[in-house]
Amino acid sequence: MSETTQFLEMANVNVARGDSVVLHDIRLRIERGEHVAILGPNGCGKSTLIKTITCECYPIYSPEMRLRLLGRERWDISQLRQHLGVVSADLPGERTPVTRGADAVVAGFFSASTIWPNLHISPEMRQRAAEALELMQATHLANKLVGEMSAGEQRRIMIARALVHRPEMLLLDEPSNALDMAAQRELREALRRVAQQGTGIIMVTHHLADILPEINRVLMMRDGRIIADDTREALITASQLQKLFGVEVDLTERDGFWHSW
Repeated sequence: MSETTQFLEMANVNVARGDSVVLHDIRLRIERGEHVAILGPNGCGKSTLIKTITCECYPIYSPEMRLRLLGRERWDISQLRQHLGVVSADLPGERTPVTRGADAVVAGFFSASTIWPNLHISPEMRQRAAEALELMQATHLANKLVGEMSAGEQRRIMIARALVHRPEMLLLDEPSNALDMAAQRELREALRRVAQQGTGIIMVTHHLADILPEINRVLMMRDGRIIADDTREALITASQLQKLFGVEVDLTERDGFWHSW
């Protein structure tokens, strides 16, 4: 792997899903260890951008197009997953709900939905799973079936699963969706611990309160384009948010978190 300090470089990237082009002329650089929020309304292309970074979606080829991850243009997906932790709103596979929390975390080493009989689980893997559960303050969920957990508990297990192989970057797609107020608060406190230990974070959201105090860079997206890329101080303003979402916005800040109504 290249020793570049750059995690991601995208230039002239266009992505189609079906017959429609959903990302247009994306130009983006993200350094290793950065904490970045991608903010925008539903349907603006945020999730497709994440899927492009994780190689679930591929750009339309053109001579000018460039997409490099960790300095490389080509990756074996299994190797790339060693450097990325990805958390989506959905559980990874039909067997996950009937898997114990600790086993679901260990399964992250294999990108599997559960621990299958052919998988070799080492004591080191078990130890790292225990450490990831502790970081998420979820050790009490180790023996509970994922399907019997609340939405907030499941989200913490899935983040521990994404962190178990100690990735350089954690990618989160709408992390607080479907969580009640208490679960949202617990999740944000857990993600702050992840950020403070040095793991990079790229977070897709349309909720201002998801933008942790540790996130100091914000991208704004609309209609498949990045329309702004600046510090949180420059972009988390009533006027900028009104332009982005098309509605009047009032803001308040408390303990480093922004809230809107």
